[in-house]
Amino acid sequence: MNIKDCSSRKERPVRILQYGEGNFLRAFVDWLVDIMNEKTDFNSSVMMVQPLEKGMSDMINAQDGYYTTILSAVDEKGKEKEEIRKITSVLGCINPYKDYDEYISYAESADLRFIFSNTTEAGITYCESDNLDDRPQSSFPAKIAAFLYRRYTYFKGDESKGLVFIPCELIDKNGDMLKKYVIMHARRWNLPSSFISWVETACHFCNSLVDRIVPGYPRERAKELCAALGYEDNLLDAAERFLFWAIEYKEKSFDDEIPLSKTGEGVVWTPDMTFYRTRKVRILNGTHTMTVLAAMLYGLDTIKECMDSEIISSFMGKGLFSEIIESMDGSRSELESYARDVLKRFQNPYVKHMLSSISLNSVSKFKTRDLPSLIGYMEKENKVPPVLSFSLASLIAFYNGKEIKDGALISCREKGEYSHKDSPEVLTFFCALNKDSYKNKKEEAQIKTEKVLSNVSFWGEDLTKREGLADTVSSYLELIYTEGMKEAIKRVIK
Repeated sequence: MNIKDCSSRKERPVRILQYGEGNFLRAFVDWLVDIMNEKTDFNSSVMMVQPLEKGMSDMINAQDGYYTTILSAVDEKGKEKEEIRKITSVLGCINPYKDYDEYISYAESADLRFIFSNTTEAGITYCESDNLDDRPQSSFPAKIAAFLYRRYTYFKGDESKGLVFIPCELIDKNGDMLKKYVIMHARRWNLPSSFISWVETACHFCNSLVDRIVPGYPRERAKELCAALGYEDNLLDAAERFLFWAIEYKEKSFDDEIPLSKTGEGVVWTPDMTFYRTRKVRILNGTHTMTVLAAMLYGLDTIKECMDSEIISSFMGKGLFSEIIESMDGSRSELESYARDVLKRFQNPYVKHMLSSISLNSVSKFKTRDLPSLIGYMEKENKVPPVLSFSLASLIAFYNGKEIKDGALISCREKGEYSHKDSPEVLTFFCALNKDSYKNKKEEAQIKTEKVLSNVSFWGEDLTKREGLADTVSSYLELIYTEGMKEAIKRVIK
């Protein structure tokens, strides 16, 4: 029996449009909306929008938007606790590349009020090639600019029909950046100044920070879980029980309209989320990104395997406590306490977090999550941090493929081939770099390091100008090439 055959939902208005249909939003935002519908009078359905041409809309619609979340935690005695919830908050998913008219019709909905999104760190970018009459525009901010203009025109500039945006992309000031790019598109498209004023005054763009580890589909347990549930669910979504969401407001919070705090699930409205963001992005996400590429080349596949490996866990701990935290301002004891809690979450045996999943868009992730720590350490200590610079060398070694297939670079490690996705520009760059000829491994390491670190479009600056960084990264990369990852990483943790 399919999940939709044994499910039912109350008819609710679609007050939320959600750009993104992946595991994270389904186990985070949509899970919270489901609880709000249960505990409060919020009474809303979510309509998802597939942000890329290829996505999950067909799978989601095949189940009429229904799916099951499996949340796992381990208590102080090491006993597993698991919570299962059938999610009924999602009405379906629109693919605007196939059903543009249905998608854009939501701009004319009087019920619509909130927009959520997670289009990855690479999603909130400005794309000059996007035009107002595209069906749809390629970039997320351009889609929003066109959507809002349709709404502004239909409602004749009615201030009460403005929307509230709460993006979940893990970039600094995600709401502010989305608003900036929306207005840039409006100006480039020569839209009326009254529309821009409406965007600035009637619409609200909240910065936000999300925190929940979501491995997604529990492939190894899926058959067992479906048997226990009594129905087939191709969209099972596993996550940890922990949840934290900081939403930054300017004039006022919107908790009276969308009572997230009444779920009792760790949602905080705050006028300044700087501390929460810095702590989470650099410690939790930064530790992930610092570790996973080296760990995959080492031969591991999950975060739990990293924690169980003496070598990789030592590498992780040294980078976290001696470099990342060392680079940060604030209470050392508070940062270390949060870091210890993060490592406990990594050890959860019931959350199978694949390294291949975390490796998605690693260049933009390193820039956001680890580069601030690397630079902060160098400026504070006046020397190059060994673990973070080794991680940068591992990134170059990880992107070793010479072929792009289905939007992924086909690279290789001792265990065999692996494919990993990033932006087309990043994949094309590394593909060309790996096809070049080199005299020996030393020259290959030096040239690749020079070209990668000097790529301002990757890092926002020329990292070869940072004294000693290129030489350190190059020497580590040569070590990886000549000795292999298993031997190279041992040198770093001595």
